[in-house]
Amino acid sequence: MIDAAGALLASPKLASPVDLLLWFFFLALVPVLAITVTSFTRIVVVLGLLRAALSTAAIPPNSVIVALALMLTAAIMAPTFHRIDREAITPYMLHRLSPAAAIERGAQPLQAFMLRQTRGADIAAFSRIAKMSRPSRSRVSFSVLAPAFLMSELRAAFAMGFALALPFAVIDIVVATALMSLGMFMVSPATISLPLKLLLFVVADGWTLVIGALVASYR
Repeated sequence: MIDAAGALLASPKLASPVDLLLWFFFLALVPVLAITVTSFTRIVVVLGLLRAALSTAAIPPNSVIVALALMLTAAIMAPTFHRIDREAITPYMLHRLSPAAAIERGAQPLQAFMLRQTRGADIAAFSRIAKMSRPSRSRVSFSVLAPAFLMSELRAAFAMGFALALPFAVIDIVVATALMSLGMFMVSPATISLPLKLLLFVVADGWTLVIGALVASYR
């Protein structure tokens, strides 16, 4: 996709309606690419699993989770974005680079970030799916790197979600066992466990711990 965009922008003008159609198609994919090639996926999945572990239904609401994920993504990706701006955007704005060269240069820091987070096993798996020989980590094509990166992000997010859900599951089990031993079958365990889980989360300064773990999980 990046190579196709570079080739399209390298042309002196958009000569036909087909070129315009391809250009608008690429622009429509920009938000999807911005989500799938950054830290957004891992963050939003971990926050969603945390909400499920707390059993707070729709609290915090999806809009708050997405807003927090976007802000954390901006903080985590800031060094990469600064490098893209320094090496590609600023020279392009100063007319020192062609559009195609700017895209090629701007993609390099992003691909370097993605490679640091992507497991070799995932790269090998998607290389087999694409029927390509396994490349060296420094020469992975974007069509293989992007899905491998997304798979690695989901794996890391579920691993962090398991670690976050485990103590809350223990609270649920203890509360349910205590209610059963007291014969209080009509009382929902969630009624008792929810305040206990919220108390544990607040006392442990849970939000700071979760955000700190998310930021520290990126290399």
